[in-house]
Amino acid sequence: MRNKILFISLLLSFSLSNLIAQHLKPGFDKAEYIQMCYVNARQADTNYSNRFPEPDNFKKVYRSPTVGFENRWDLWVSNDSVAIIGIRGTVGTKQSWLANFYAAMVPAKGELILSAKDTFKYALCNHPQAAVHVGWLLATAYMANDMLQKIDSCYSKGIREFIITGHSQGGGIAFLTTAYLYSLQKQNRIAADVRFKTYCSAAPKPGNLYFAYEYENMTRDGWAYNIVNSADWVPETPISIQTAKDFNTTNPFVNAKKSIRKAKFPTDVVILYIYNRLDKSTKRAERKYEKYLGRVASKIVRQDLKDYQPPAYFNSSYYVRTGNTIVLLADEDYYKLYPDSKVNIFIHHFFEPYLYLIQKRQ
Repeated sequence: MRNKILFISLLLSFSLSNLIAQHLKPGFDKAEYIQMCYVNARQADTNYSNRFPEPDNFKKVYRSPTVGFENRWDLWVSNDSVAIIGIRGTVGTKQSWLANFYAAMVPAKGELILSAKDTFKYALCNHPQAAVHVGWLLATAYMANDMLQKIDSCYSKGIREFIITGHSQGGGIAFLTTAYLYSLQKQNRIAADVRFKTYCSAAPKPGNLYFAYEYENMTRDGWAYNIVNSADWVPETPISIQTAKDFNTTNPFVNAKKSIRKAKFPTDVVILYIYNRLDKSTKRAERKYEKYLGRVASKIVRQDLKDYQPPAYFNSSYYVRTGNTIVLLADEDYYKLYPDSKVNIFIHHFFEPYLYLIQKRQ
């Protein structure tokens, strides 16, 4: 009887400690996102950061070295043992912008050779047709080991919960970082009791539809969000080109030409002409994108990252919006405060309009 009481006491104690330790909850949390905006705003190296308060109950305990394309991340920790990995977005340097323009796709599973002694192996998802933005993947690669060391250090101190966040380019990298960390957890390289929650803010499109499907599945049940101002052009990038080969294996385009040729003359000739014109134009545009945003851009990349060896690119430029998206809908009152501008192209992209719209959200 005494043993049973002891067992029940230990079980209750374990259950209560687990309950107390769980701070992050699934689902979009408006107040939580506002805090992430404050975290991301602190990445600015100018007085711009002073326009915003520091996040409540969090203290910045680490700032990474600047690596790759001027990439950097901060580690914040709360009093109740929740950590934030805050990834910096684009800054005003050639290298930082090059990460965005280096926009060819690579397979979502493979490796990047950073140097002769440093190969970044990754498996963001399993679908053979899944592909992602090479520039932001390369940025992830340069920061990954540092992040993992800090996650291990946090874990040894009892921290089990992490929020991954980034605004703009930082949000694009946050998508890929999230997928990478989940993949390591599947490989038992990150403990199973670690919980990640992601807030991508004003983020561009990180990959193609097959990547989006798997990302949305791995973060399902309310553990990742993509917050977008409907007036902001950045989430509409990179430019996407969908060709017939970007569809699932079973699709009406597989035997399109054979089907068209079965039509009666001259209908078959007319339809085949139209189909070829449409099909060839998208393929031609895709080849140009791969050439200039892949092979040509990589030569510029190697001017700074001299040891980097460009990979074989994935033959697609079909970028899609990814993740459980929270749309901050710009209305008439919004445009009175933040009117469209041909001069200030980032008027809808800064933290002020995002905070204005999220605070209006019920």
